[in-house]
Amino acid sequence: MAVKITNMVKFYTILLLNSRPMHGYEIIMEIGDKLGRKISAGQIYPFLQSLEKNRYIVHGTPKAREKKQYRLTPAGRKFVLDVIEKFGGVLDSLIETKVRVCVHCRARVLGLGHVEKIKGASLVFCCPYCAASYKKSG
Repeated sequence: MAVKITNMVKFYTILLLNSRPMHGYEIIMEIGDKLGRKISAGQIYPFLQSLEKNRYIVHGTPKAREKKQYRLTPAGRKFVLDVIEKFGGVLDSLIETKVRVCVHCRARVLGLGHVEKIKGASLVFCCPYCAASYKKSG
């Protein structure tokens, strides 16, 4: 059975596991914090089982009172890269909404950047130095 990434919780789960080994509860808490809502165990553990059945993740045998720590296999890393490539255009579009352009040097700035009000208009700069240079030039 092929693993399908049908929602943000699944997508974020594989991205987290791509960054480091994690246990299920840690995944639940991290995704909940990032998405700003409560994530249930029923959203995570069946998906982890599916990843495990497809040999995309493995976990060590936990000792008493230890949690299972899941990590990607080489096949799992390839799966994550394939998913990222598949959704690359969507991710680019999402990131593009957060990119601004410096008024002075035209550098692309992810996030807010350095904003200054000049002649009643809020202008975006990549840094205070560009803002100062822009003010001097005109």
